[in-house]
Amino acid sequence: MYSLRMAESVTEGHPDKVADQIADALLDEFIKRDPYSKVSLEIMVTTGLVMVGGELSTESFVDIPRTVRSVIKEIGYTRPELGFDADTCAVVQSIDEQSPEIALGISGEGAGDTAIVVGYATREAPNLMPWSITLAHKITKRISEYRKIGRFPFLRPDGKVLIAMIYEDGKPLFVQSIVAYVHHDPDVSLSNLRELIIEEVIKKEIPEGFLNEKTVIKVNPSGRFVIGGPVADTGLTGRKIVSDAYGDIGLSGGSAFSGKDPTKTDRSGSYLARMIAKHVVAGGWADRCLVQIGYAFGLSEPVAFDVETFGTEKVEKEKLLRALKEVFPLSPAKIIDFLDLRKPIYRRTSVYGHFGKEELPWEKLTLLDRLKELLD
Repeated sequence: MYSLRMAESVTEGHPDKVADQIADALLDEFIKRDPYSKVSLEIMVTTGLVMVGGELSTESFVDIPRTVRSVIKEIGYTRPELGFDADTCAVVQSIDEQSPEIALGISGEGAGDTAIVVGYATREAPNLMPWSITLAHKITKRISEYRKIGRFPFLRPDGKVLIAMIYEDGKPLFVQSIVAYVHHDPDVSLSNLRELIIEEVIKKEIPEGFLNEKTVIKVNPSGRFVIGGPVADTGLTGRKIVSDAYGDIGLSGGSAFSGKDPTKTDRSGSYLARMIAKHVVAGGWADRCLVQIGYAFGLSEPVAFDVETFGTEKVEKEKLLRALKEVFPLSPAKIIDFLDLRKPIYRRTSVYGHFGKEELPWEKLTLLDRLKELLD
């Protein structure tokens, strides 16, 4: 049986990703100075303006405008002709203290939010992620890298890639289509741009065997893409939740991650759920695994926990559930300690996905031996 799966990735200069990166850079700065900072920030970027709003409870001081401008400059918005640049944009703040009722609810080991969280893993790419989202991120990341090192100096920061893959009996067969939108200077020809992106990026990032005569590749199919970034499209935190996660293969709990400290279970719980799913697949107990956990504000234990293996399981589901509950810490406070989440690690998650990056703590297979004792 054949099926079609899709995934989208955007470059770090995409307006929504600019907002996410600012939010997580600010979170990192607060956590550096006070690891117990409670942070919930939302960012909006538009022509010449960054708005920072949210709630804080912290003993630290962070120069918010300076951090905001540093992120924008690092992304590459450094020229006035882009309509949005680090030196001239206004930075407006509206930040209040965290609600005392929220503070009371999480003063012990309670969840900092009510959330449905999901984690997914599959025996596809080497990082146990779906190939579609992995390839989309590889392409957008490479485009940004070539822009930053000056290999393609005519590129501008914004961009997007959409990949569609054909699956047969649940396994990836080939890439049906790749559509890339690449932000560029006005003096580069479209034909030259298209040839370079296809030959030097796309064909080199897609593994051999995934491209064939049926694959359709289009770069800037609508024509020129000179006007981009926040001057063309207002950006907001949390508008790329499927791109941040697994593409359309894995379900989404519906919550965004960036700008939230780890007491927010929609973030920390999602990270643990990915870790659990990855252990199940890496241990050979299933080829695909979706973990679902429900958290309720103020409660110290999840209200629901389930695992779906899509008929690929090699062990009885009840036995698997018992082992996972025994081995993994599921309460919010224990997740934070177990994954060591009171560190400034969040900026690196805010672009090119929160999962599949081997250096992040929730990608480590640290409990595999303990699970094997219970399941093998």
